Amino acid sequence: MDNYRNVENGFRRYKAHISIAGTTQFHIRNPYVIAWWSAAFPGFGHLLLSKYLRGLSLFIWEVIVNSNAKINLAMVHSFCGNIEAAKEVLEPRWMLMYIPVYLFGIWDSYRTSVDMNKVYLLAEKEGAPFNSFAIGAMEINYLDKRQPAMSVIWSLFMPGLGQLHIHRLLTAFFALTWTILFIYFSKLLLSVHYLFLGQITESTAVLDIQWLLFMPSMWGFAAYDSYINTVENNKLFNNEQKEFLINHYQDRSFHVKKGKVEV
Repeated sequence: MDNYRNVENGFRRYKAHISIAGTTQFHIRNPYVIAWWSAAFPGFGHLLLSKYLRGLSLFIWEVIVNSNAKINLAMVHSFCGNIEAAKEVLEPRWMLMYIPVYLFGIWDSYRTSVDMNKVYLLAEKEGAPFNSFAIGAMEINYLDKRQPAMSVIWSLFMPGLGQLHIHRLLTAFFALTWTILFIYFSKLLLSVHYLFLGQITESTAVLDIQWLLFMPSMWGFAAYDSYINTVENNKLFNNEQKEFLINHYQDRSFHVKKGKVEV
């Protein structure tokens, strides 16, 4: 069994992997922040951990169940102080289905974040090499340094553009696709059109609040995810460059002296 594992996996743990679809890496994450994003929108915490299938499953579940339970609409009524209206609009058959999966998403993202932090620390000590360049018929990806501020700016223009800036294609496709759906079904651009014409009443009336309330979480997630991953990609680039220079240019007999330096 051990021989088979070694054939399939040259090293026990890897810190990063570069592919044409993006850069996937382990790095230290705050489990409470990950859990908070799962609470803000189920699936986001797992997407931050690069758990794409699990994150997408929870995200789709959130959209379907939330829409049918009218949770966002009930939230708007409760924010306005219309508690009775909030109770009336909720659909109990969907609402009771919502609670256990919502709690699972928060718990599982926290637990996974803690585990992945441990894996990162072990991978850092083991020092397994990782690829820094990937080229295929459809795409090229390589480690490079980029400005985190630019990732945030592009994400604020349109969720997904910040991920394209740092070549996270899976997250970019996910964010762009769902942002288009949210904007279309919420009729946000139609509302903006009426607003430019000075028709405030029509601008407010045309909005679909149930779909509109998905948007703040999406914009916030896209900006945060692009910023964090740009910072971590830059660290990974520096680490890979340092290892390359040490292995190819540093004399084997050189050792960094530690301790107090006396002049």
